[in-house]
Amino acid sequence: MQRLHLLAVLLFISLSANADPKQQTPYHWGEAAIVQTAGGKVAGFIRNGALEFRGIAYAAPVGGENRWTSPKPAAPWEGVLPAMHFKEACAQGARYGLTERSDNEDCLYLNVTVPYAGGDLSGRKLPVIVWIHGGAFVGGSSALYRLDVLAKKADAVVVTMNYRIGVFGFMPHPAFEADHNGGYALEDQRLALRWVKANIAAFGGDPDNITLAGESAGAASVCMHLIAPEETRNLFNKAIVQSGACVYRMRSVEERKSFGVAVAKQAGCTDAASALECLRQKGPQTLIAAATDVAGNDLLAFAPVYGTKTTPLQGLEAIESGRFVKVPVINGGTRDELRLYVGYDVQAGKRFTPENYEDVIKSYYGENAGKIAAQYPLKDFSSAPAALGTLMTNFRPDLGINHCLYIETARLMSRYVPVYQWEFADRKSPVLGVSIPISPDPGFELGAVHSSELNSFFPNFSNTTAISGPDLSQRSQAMADEMIETWASFIRTGKPKARDVPDWKPYSEGATAIRFEPGQIRTFDPTSDYKCAFWKSLYPSYFAK
Repeated sequence: MQRLHLLAVLLFISLSANADPKQQTPYHWGEAAIVQTAGGKVAGFIRNGALEFRGIAYAAPVGGENRWTSPKPAAPWEGVLPAMHFKEACAQGARYGLTERSDNEDCLYLNVTVPYAGGDLSGRKLPVIVWIHGGAFVGGSSALYRLDVLAKKADAVVVTMNYRIGVFGFMPHPAFEADHNGGYALEDQRLALRWVKANIAAFGGDPDNITLAGESAGAASVCMHLIAPEETRNLFNKAIVQSGACVYRMRSVEERKSFGVAVAKQAGCTDAASALECLRQKGPQTLIAAATDVAGNDLLAFAPVYGTKTTPLQGLEAIESGRFVKVPVINGGTRDELRLYVGYDVQAGKRFTPENYEDVIKSYYGENAGKIAAQYPLKDFSSAPAALGTLMTNFRPDLGINHCLYIETARLMSRYVPVYQWEFADRKSPVLGVSIPISPDPGFELGAVHSSELNSFFPNFSNTTAISGPDLSQRSQAMADEMIETWASFIRTGKPKARDVPDWKPYSEGATAIRFEPGQIRTFDPTSDYKCAFWKSLYPSYFAK
């Protein structure tokens, strides 16, 4: 292992002379330090008691002629790489009036954060968390997360990475090579995991104790790595899946090739023989705009596909039959996941009222609308939007973000490995200006919506590189500390424990899940609470027999 060398303040000043002030907040910058990786030396910096290395290339550029090719390891470099700043996000459009646009395709970089109180990193062997960002498969970046607090509280090395998204990372097309068609984003992530395996010991991390974690599209990505054991076995030792059902119904690569053809035509690449060459010559935003037009209202237009070497099987088939990476898993989501999407709709001008309640249900669930409206009567809720958000959160057939498929994932996985089921239920957690634009206020109880738990692990999360979300309240922060304590226990031992958390048993029928709610962390029966028997009676093909 390489020895860590502290540098003089003069080196810190020289490396940071051209620093972008926006990239520095909210961190206090301190002394520099050097670590030797397989590709070369990197200089990181002390911020708030953590040693951070940002913007380390793990792969070669993937633009131009390298678009829609499998990633290759980054070339070695000479001298010392100043790893002071996050690199720009992978190419994407701005969304929801909140997230940020990028035209960048030289984007396959990662970041490493180490709890640090001085001395040599060699031989520390801290547990490692590799975090995969969310963003509906079309957005997000590793620069959205403040990592120092999690690293220090969990006493772990935390790694985040960028990966190709949207049309560049998840779109299939007949001209792309067969083994990884529609899976280049997942191949990026796997190359990053191999980099971590090979290099993390130099940062004080244990390459044999890696926890792979992610939220939303990041959670779905974790699922894809779990259900491709021939490709990912031995790359990680535990998994945390937040707000993504590993058994959601994917579409096949053959089925989705037509989507890629439609995007190519929309972008002006109509000749099948020259489509790939033509697509590689188009600007990023031209392709993103074409893909957005073709996708329309399909929220999973860029979700992973199956039927390739990258992802061979449907998640339900793989997990039911035991063909997945068998590691301990923390699994679950937020109490009011899809109230977020109802909130987006309200902000966009849609109205949900008692008068159109059943009609809206019918637009999503068809002929089952009457039964669903009866099962979720408006009298049980504060408003029609809140009711819609709740029933959609419990089960929605066209999305992998729903409670009953989380439970089905746990039920099937638990036949082979310990699964610890949880729910984030802090209905006072920050939402406006964090998960959804601050204005206009949707005007109904949003609650613990999709992504609202992120501030508990990554303080001041705002879905932007400003990292400017509000601090948590005292009660919410106390619960966040408990959740991080369970994570710390899990990444060390495979069992989540904390002072004030009831004995958290592996999932089985009954009240074995943990509901994290400020002041009353407790067990509950998710199958009953989420009415999963009812949903299974309406949609039996989405569940195992």
